[in-house]
Amino acid sequence: MSNAPMRHDVDERLYIKSVARAMSVLEAFSNHPFPLSLRELAEAAGIDKSAAQRMAQTLMSLGYLEKAPNDAGMVPGKALLDRSFDYLRINPLIERAAPILQNLRETCGERVDLSLYDVTSIIYAMRMQSKRETFFATLAGRRIPTFSSAGGRACLSCLSDAAAAEVIAASTLRQFTPKTITDPATILQRIEQARRDGYALALEESLIGEVVLAAAIRARDGSPVGAIHIAGSLGEWSESEFRRRFAPHAISAANALSS
Repeated sequence: MSNAPMRHDVDERLYIKSVARAMSVLEAFSNHPFPLSLRELAEAAGIDKSAAQRMAQTLMSLGYLEKAPNDAGMVPGKALLDRSFDYLRINPLIERAAPILQNLRETCGERVDLSLYDVTSIIYAMRMQSKRETFFATLAGRRIPTFSSAGGRACLSCLSDAAAAEVIAASTLRQFTPKTITDPATILQRIEQARRDGYALALEESLIGEVVLAAAIRARDGSPVGAIHIAGSLGEWSESEFRRRFAPHAISAANALSS
């Protein structure tokens, strides 16, 4: 299933299970980034093969699934990019952020990102890469856990200790690198530090050799909306120098985008 958080505020009387099953077919690729056969698609989506076949044929007819080259299975279709485009152009924060991120990228010379807060995870909406990025680091739409990311901890620093602890308790605390912090008490300490500093920092918690700092974008009521990230290489920067050089820029950009 998808890494997107499950919503708990949905009226079950209005919940259409067939729509949910169709979405589960599309979400099957979130943990299986390669062509899937009908059997694999059914297993990944948690539905029987007959239902998967009907769902897949419908989604293919609408362009949301396509046949992989050489008939090697099915892959997400190009129509999904249309819906991503719809989201990006409708979201006013992203429109406002575009010139600010462009200026930040030119000023810093490092990768800059805009992420959106989604409780137990953040999702990258805009990414402006530097010259040395890995493939995944260049793609918008990537979702990573709140607890282990600089942007996530910056967002959690906008919450009360109790609310931040609830998010951590609802998260799957697994390591992505040997440096990923998974101890809840230590994570809460890093969130408190971010509250004091005005930004959060993560060292090699998502990618070995990477240092990332981020400042939260706040709504009018102070709740987190997203974060501005600046990412660099520990081969070029010490932690202290990276903080000194880039923290003021991340804070300034986030403040400019906060309501």
